[in-house]
Amino acid sequence: MEHQGRTALVTGAAGAIGSAAVDVLVSAGAHVIILDVDGPALETLCGAHGDAVTRCVVDLSDHPATRDAVQAALAAAPGNAIDILVNNAGILSNRKLAATTLEEWHKVHTINLDAAFVLTQALAPAMAQSGWGRIVNIVSYAAKCGGLTAGTAYSVSKSGLIGLTFSAAREFAGQGVTVNALAPAYVMSPMVSDQLTAEERDALLRDIPVHRFCEPDEVANAIAFLASAKSGFITGEVLDMNGGLQFD
Repeated sequence: MEHQGRTALVTGAAGAIGSAAVDVLVSAGAHVIILDVDGPALETLCGAHGDAVTRCVVDLSDHPATRDAVQAALAAAPGNAIDILVNNAGILSNRKLAATTLEEWHKVHTINLDAAFVLTQALAPAMAQSGWGRIVNIVSYAAKCGGLTAGTAYSVSKSGLIGLTFSAAREFAGQGVTVNALAPAYVMSPMVSDQLTAEERDALLRDIPVHRFCEPDEVANAIAFLASAKSGFITGEVLDMNGGLQFD
């Protein structure tokens, strides 16, 4: 129960990675504020976890509403504090440079990067004041490979989130707050199952050295580690989870 007494906020909690992270954090003793735009899916999570979770329905593209939701979440959280922030919410765009409109560029960045900035700005100072906090940002292999199978806006938004990780890690390193990122590749989720064709999936499996896709619970377990006291000397790190696609 390494997260006993901690309160976590997980965005995109209704998705494959988000719901797996909620499962792992709750099983480790945390109270989890589950944030997503999909209200019915959050109700399902509430049914599974009961009082261990607090439901928060908000569209992260609405930044004033997001700030209000954070304040409401803080008021409802045990101890009125959030110890762990998992910036997991994201949307995919597969369009390359010439086909990407400015409207799509802004839409992707609003969810994938701007919302993480708003939440980090809202929660990191209080973590620092308490002397303990963990922020885990879910980035992507796309940020390192230039978007091998993802579009320009998505790849750049995830690169920006890595930059936010580094900047916040530097700022809060001396105040007990760590900020790290996970860069998974091809997690078995709707981004893989629904947005890639069977032929594209087969080609990827041939290219991934471990010859399988990443499972959501593998990402969730890495989140739980980076959110724990055990990882206190790790900050400003991007942990790759790509099955050997790239070494650095």
